[in-house]
Amino acid sequence: MAPTSSLPISNHLLDGLSALQQQWFYHHSTLVQLEFGEVLCQADETIAYVYFPLGGFVSLLVPIWGEPAIEMGLIGNEGMIGATLALGKSTAPMQCLVQGSGSALKLEASSFCQYLSGNGALQHTIHSYLYVTLLQLAQTGACNCFHEVLQRLARWLLMTHDRAHADTFMLTHTFLATMLGVRRSAVTIAAGSLQKQGLIRYRRGHIQILSREGLEHISCGCYFAALASYKKAMGQ
Repeated sequence: MAPTSSLPISNHLLDGLSALQQQWFYHHSTLVQLEFGEVLCQADETIAYVYFPLGGFVSLLVPIWGEPAIEMGLIGNEGMIGATLALGKSTAPMQCLVQGSGSALKLEASSFCQYLSGNGALQHTIHSYLYVTLLQLAQTGACNCFHEVLQRLARWLLMTHDRAHADTFMLTHTFLATMLGVRRSAVTIAAGSLQKQGLIRYRRGHIQILSREGLEHISCGCYFAALASYKKAMGQ
């Protein structure tokens, strides 16, 4: 861990705060490295820390009895982990699993809640973020029901590309199948189609984005709807 007093802010939620508020986060948070596969919190367990990703990204997984968990959201440096504390709820609604390694600001949940209670501007920011998260969760649920695997895979790769800040990231077909809630064979066929079209390159658990424009063309409109809802709700 390292002190954050001289760390340039690169989290969009924190970017929107005043210099004084940012300084508070500098002095009360710690810079940590999020490792691939690390579980930051479990569903229905007490939230001990909040995280503001600077790099890397985290999956929000919903447990399903008798089935593998399915991903309903993806959080990178546009958001935070633990935002539901602003609703007065101390337990995590979903499992938070690191899917892309990177740095983050880590802060004790109790300190965050205490600061939040006396800060109207910060409350407004977090509540706006929770609102857009709710919209995106609903969008993902509808997308999983009505859109084809190829469209959903393209959407998911675009979302990951936005948060990875790199053209290449670690990803296996098995992990992708769990994220999308489909059989591994379905992911293999869809990923093979994207590769044949020259949009991605897949090799040994790594995916490289070759044509973002091509993925945008194939993706369902849910990807662009999510971008629009974030910009509107966050005043961007």
